[in-house]
Amino acid sequence: MTPPVRSFDLVRNLETVRQEILQSIERVLDSGVIILGPETQAFEDEFAKMAGADFAVGVASGTDSLILALRACGVQAGHEVITVANTAVPTASAIRAIGAIPVFADVSDDTLLMDPGKVELLITQRTRAILPVHLYGLIAPMEELTDIAERYSLRVIEDCAHAHGATLDGRHAGTFGDIGCFSFYPTKNIGALGDAGLCLTGSAELAEKLRQLRMYGFGRERIASVDGVNSRIDELQAAILRVRLKHFPENQRRRTAIAERYLSALQGLAVRLPVADPRQQHAWHQFVIRTADRERVTSALDKNSVGWGIHYEYCLHRMPAFAPFFCDGQSLPVTEKATDEILSLPVSPELTDLECDRVIGVLREALR
Repeated sequence: MTPPVRSFDLVRNLETVRQEILQSIERVLDSGVIILGPETQAFEDEFAKMAGADFAVGVASGTDSLILALRACGVQAGHEVITVANTAVPTASAIRAIGAIPVFADVSDDTLLMDPGKVELLITQRTRAILPVHLYGLIAPMEELTDIAERYSLRVIEDCAHAHGATLDGRHAGTFGDIGCFSFYPTKNIGALGDAGLCLTGSAELAEKLRQLRMYGFGRERIASVDGVNSRIDELQAAILRVRLKHFPENQRRRTAIAERYLSALQGLAVRLPVADPRQQHAWHQFVIRTADRERVTSALDKNSVGWGIHYEYCLHRMPAFAPFFCDGQSLPVTEKATDEILSLPVSPELTDLECDRVIGVLREALR
């Protein structure tokens, strides 16, 4: 029986780094330091250097990175934050966690990224921030969005959960706005073996606020000066992430090679392929095609034991948790149409060329 082609296989993903990870865990256990120790500091420094950022603050999860970023930027209950609806639930749930209101902007048809032209129409006296999502590994139009934010005195918080390694004109995702928020969930391009997240910023003031917020609001004297929480990367995850970061460049090269293989082989089929932007280095967290025959394609993939996904199957503004904030008469036509067409193909770096060719063969057969 032919083995399946999985969208993500953690066991295979760990094969080449297992011994290094075990050694890093032993190093932490031998140190006796478990929280906010040298591994966390080293990972923050190394990630900031990789991204070309001044400051990095590790937190407990990607969701927490968004919540703490919003709080550090002064967003409060009743304020509005403009974001998109074709994203993971945590993008909007982080906004709701502080009592703020998510306002959903439509996206551009070619990239499925936040449409700046739609954003400006949504700004009100209650708007405090714009929260673009660098979906699938492609950076949102940050020049236009930061220009809008500057004109209206708004904060910009980047959701970079898909964008480790993505660049625009050589500038790394997470360094365009006030704070860039990253997730290190195990399936991410840099994945922990549990939950972890991180905030990037160029502001010493914001970095200090984030450090206070992640640890009970403590200042240097362990006196709570703000209403903080418990949200920290533990030393074990930080040590594991240092190993992951070391191997990140080679993994990104492999993701890019897989994506280029798909782009070349799928030309001419009845699908829309990801757009190419010569100014960007795509992170290829997901390789997403669009097809009107999605059910037929997914049936063929299932029949041939090829993994697939939909990112994301349900628009946030249609979910019960967020629908009350979406006004009658509003519409997101591009978002809603794309949601019915998108399909994610396997693009994890552990995939072999032979496995990629199996994916291609199934698609060609299904769409001929």
